[in-house]
Amino acid sequence: MSDQPNYDDIISQLQEKYDNIDQDTDDHLFGLLYSKPITYWDYIQTDALLNLQIQRTTLPDEMVFIAYHQINELIFKMILWEIQQVAQKVQLDVAFFESKIMRISRYFDMLTTSFNIMREGMEVEQYMKFRYTLTPASGFQSAQYRMIEFASTELINLIDYRFRKTIDRNTPFEHAYEHLYWQAAGKDYKTGKKSTLLVNFEERYKGDFIRFMQTYNTKNLWSRFKELPEEDQKDEDLVKAMRHYDYTVNITWVMAHYNAARHYIESGLGDGEATGGSDWKKYMHPKYQKRIFFPELWSQQELDNWGENI
Repeated sequence: MSDQPNYDDIISQLQEKYDNIDQDTDDHLFGLLYSKPITYWDYIQTDALLNLQIQRTTLPDEMVFIAYHQINELIFKMILWEIQQVAQKVQLDVAFFESKIMRISRYFDMLTTSFNIMREGMEVEQYMKFRYTLTPASGFQSAQYRMIEFASTELINLIDYRFRKTIDRNTPFEHAYEHLYWQAAGKDYKTGKKSTLLVNFEERYKGDFIRFMQTYNTKNLWSRFKELPEEDQKDEDLVKAMRHYDYTVNITWVMAHYNAARHYIESGLGDGEATGGSDWKKYMHPKYQKRIFFPELWSQQELDNWGENI
């Protein structure tokens, strides 16, 4: 019987585990006895995932559009998961910080190159037909992307550049929210009237955004970077990783999105307007709003020329 495995050590560890959470080990072992073995499709929830693509038209390429954007949202979730770990890390060090920044950057690198799927993967004629069924919805309304921005930098760096001098750390979050750079895509600043695009977005997410802004006010990536010892803030690999992330998100990825949108919107087959009715060129192109997460990691010349000549 010496060839029989000895489970005493594993049982002891299980008992310790369940004792620590005031649970009966026997109950959990009986649960294992009667539970079904896991399968790939159950673990990944494949059936549920593949039933989330609901077309509004009969045009085949609409499936590409839906699935692609759902994939983006899954990637955004993974990015937020990585940022959260940096935000909550008690003893933050350079190695941990850099590894997380590079993970996030790789996700955005993938998102950037994937825009070819959008640009070359749909017939222009089909897109210009099914896009009208999306009005007034828009990719502008990705709440997770807004949360990535809030979690990446201090709020002042997301304020419309026209109003930054009027806002500081004592400004109420509600007021700051009304002057975020992307408000310009859905608000007439002369009249103050908001588009349906923005009204719908805020009805669903404004409360969540305000709470998220408060949570990440001092825990965003830029604030956490500035908490590091001065010597660590000069670490070449970390600074390189931060700059890469900033440039990828706010120039490379944005321009890939911009060029994909222009490919369809300016095809001559439609009215030249975005589905949400926004001034999409000025909203999307980085040279106008100069979205920069980590401004002190760039030279003045780089800041002045942000988004130019691309």
